[in-house]
Amino acid sequence: MTEATLEATHNFAKKFSSYKEFYIKSNDLIFSKLGLGTFNKEPYKEENYVFHYIEGVKEAVKNGINLIDSASNYRYGQSEKEIGIALKELFEEKIVTREELIICSKGGFIQLEYPFPKNPYTWIEDNIINTKLATKEDIELDQHCLSADFIEWSCKKSLENMGIDKFDIYYLHNPEIQIQKNGYKKFLKKVESIFKRFEKMITMGFIKYYGVAVWNGFSDKSTGEHINLEDLVEIALKVGGENHHFKYIQTPFNIAKTNIYTMPTQTVKGEECTLLQAAYRLKIDVISSSSLLQMNLFKKSFKAETGYLLDNKMVLENDIQLALQFVRSTPGIISSLFASKVPVHIKSNLRITEIKTTPRAHYDLMYRV
Repeated sequence: MTEATLEATHNFAKKFSSYKEFYIKSNDLIFSKLGLGTFNKEPYKEENYVFHYIEGVKEAVKNGINLIDSASNYRYGQSEKEIGIALKELFEEKIVTREELIICSKGGFIQLEYPFPKNPYTWIEDNIINTKLATKEDIELDQHCLSADFIEWSCKKSLENMGIDKFDIYYLHNPEIQIQKNGYKKFLKKVESIFKRFEKMITMGFIKYYGVAVWNGFSDKSTGEHINLEDLVEIALKVGGENHHFKYIQTPFNIAKTNIYTMPTQTVKGEECTLLQAAYRLKIDVISSSSLLQMNLFKKSFKAETGYLLDNKMVLENDIQLALQFVRSTPGIISSLFASKVPVHIKSNLRITEIKTTPRAHYDLMYRV
């Protein structure tokens, strides 16, 4: 099974030695501080299938990004398949090796197929229920499934979509959706069964590390979907021991959604703290998502003070670059994902590699302007 390695990811980073503070070590891998995401909302809309990510993935890798992220339900598997096409071309052209890239996906949502089935409810019945991958009780809102068998099946399907044999990180996707239905204690028992399966899947060679990717789960207590990270780590210790492979979480963070840095939404050993503080204390690394908030950050221009604090030498050219500089400079975050399918936009975004991360003193002033 081929996976990312420390030596290869380090060699990848050295190709871009002019980049300033753009690579960071996490566990035994070297990550680019920005990663490429492939999310598009409303996958049931035909308009999400008239474009592709192939050239975007290739451009990102050619310009120094080695973290590629997707999920089984992103455009019902099309995003994963397009990543697979891009990877095949990159490998054949000897631009990069598999070992240099950190490839991630997620399972939890029921991925229909494109072209869409005529009746999605019948499709779920035939492909998920009748095949014993899950029971009806495992499924919430006809879209999300917390069953270990389903998650393993979903992972294998995603590997097939991408044309690889192992994920470097595989996430349980938005499990908080099922907290209100199950209650928190029953929810944690379901997570335990999935973490136990993840540890087995590591032995089987399908994944290197596992994690949990959320939307509201870690940062908002008001939704009824809150997860305490310490509870998940305790489960990982129970099923995997001190050498468990639960190493990453993924959660939204951007210049407008800063809860993980500012709000005490977590408890570790009885003490309230922010998610980033909790993750540090519990030895879990953080990948942030939604760095550009699906471009909703840019409905009006950033303040001049924001630009000065993030880039006082005025190298950067636009608010998108400033937004990426903000997340990239946040202490405690390994890498931040942004979605783009246009090669020229990706190249433009990576102009942030021309400057260093924003100094901590300037960064913290951002929360006052």
